[in-house]
Amino acid sequence: MKSTRYKSVSNLARGLGIDSKYGELAELKAKLTKEIIKAIRKQELTHLEVSELSDVPRSAITGIVNGSLQRITVDRLIRILSSLGKSISFKVKNVA
Repeated sequence: MKSTRYKSVSNLARGLGIDSKYGELAELKAKLTKEIIKAIRKQELTHLEVSELSDVPRSAITGIVNGSLQRITVDRLIRILSSLGKSISFKVKNVA
């Protein structure tokens, strides 16, 4: 079986025959999650402390940190980042 490398989750989604918008959403969630994990480690916070800061259940924080993003919304990830003292900016560009 030949292996294929993909440069982004969106390209992977297209390669699998999945609508690329789901790949783009997964990629955005992954980037936000990575920043959450970095902030938690840097601030040496427990999942309970993050939960109290963000008003997101501790079990959801644990799931996010462990990579379970299926039922996690982008707005929840943004709320967590904001509670950790982070701001977010977006860049919108035309599709080639």
